[in-house]
Amino acid sequence: MPTTAGMAGRARRRVVPVLAAAMGALLVGGCSVDVRDPAAPQPVASTPAALATPTITPGHDAAAVAAQDLPFAAGGSLAPGMPVGIGDGLKDAPGWKPAGSVAAEARYAKENGCLVAASVSTNQAALVRGDDRESTVALFEYLDPSILPGYLKTETLQWGAGPEGPARTVEVLALEQAAQPAGRATAVLARLFGTAGSSVYISLSCPDAAALAGARADVARFLPVVPPSA
Repeated sequence: MPTTAGMAGRARRRVVPVLAAAMGALLVGGCSVDVRDPAAPQPVASTPAALATPTITPGHDAAAVAAQDLPFAAGGSLAPGMPVGIGDGLKDAPGWKPAGSVAAEARYAKENGCLVAASVSTNQAALVRGDDRESTVALFEYLDPSILPGYLKTETLQWGAGPEGPARTVEVLALEQAAQPAGRATAVLARLFGTAGSSVYISLSCPDAAALAGARADVARFLPVVPPSA
């Protein structure tokens, strides 16, 4: 009978090519994904969330939603069809600078060689599965069908309030790959908000694991997920 250590070792060996493929698609080709053609999952430009026409949902208290943590199970508290956003404070963070943008994706570079890309995609209803956690798993599987739920870890990003306000968090799923020989350490943080019909993606690539850990801390501090205002 296989030992636990042996099974874990084989699992790690299977994860490496899976993560490499997913990271390649997200970090090189961009983070946005179109869900209209499941037979050909490839990154394409999406509608920038900032251009969405504001609507007001009767009885919806946007301020109350923004004032609370948003775990996966609470995704239904968002207003239907009102997309979330991502802040841009990383451009002013120590050691970071803007590195251009493509469609709805903003890119940042750090002096130590780390790269970050952040984007918001809309019209994601075709990937909604149960609560937001299941939907986010479906998003990763869409990007690469070989990604299993067990590869993904629950983490949090800042939700809404700026540095002067109370710290709120929003749950996301993370896919990470340690640096391979002559390679880079990479990670992707994402969440699909089913009720809001939108998703956020933040991908990171650094020269080594230590630099990646620092970049992830900067992302958590300077790239908040922004709640809808209506």
